[in-house]
Amino acid sequence: MRISDEITAYILHMLDMADDGEAELRRNELAEELGCVPSQINYVLTSRFTPEQGYVVESRRGGGGFIRIRRVKLGRGTSLLMHTVNAVGSTLDSSTARVIIENLAYQQAVSDEAARLMTAVLSDRALHEVPAAQRDRVRSDLFKQMLTTLIS
Repeated sequence: MRISDEITAYILHMLDMADDGEAELRRNELAEELGCVPSQINYVLTSRFTPEQGYVVESRRGGGGFIRIRRVKLGRGTSLLMHTVNAVGSTLDSSTARVIIENLAYQQAVSDEAARLMTAVLSDRALHEVPAAQRDRVRSDLFKQMLTTLIS
């Protein structure tokens, strides 16, 4: 397992154990515990715990600094899928698409089977015939169309 995956799993476990869906950690302590450098913690937080993926990350610097991660709680009548459609920009790279899909499956907004299909369709391998300059735009449009179809 890659260190990024280990950090992600650790943080997700912390969130699962928290009653309020909120976890607080100290970057240097977590890095020491997992045997990595603090910048790897930053990378995971900025790439896998974003608002588009259903998280809010707050940090406070200094001696008593901390990082607080909270799952976004969508209000009644607000669909996580619609939130995701609105959050995805006009372009979407394959790694970001994969992470968003993993989060949707984790939150049971889509089935595991649907997640696997979406990941396959949005992969660089599936879109290899699309010119590289247009691939991320096509991927974004396809993803939004899939999510919109699931909503209706």
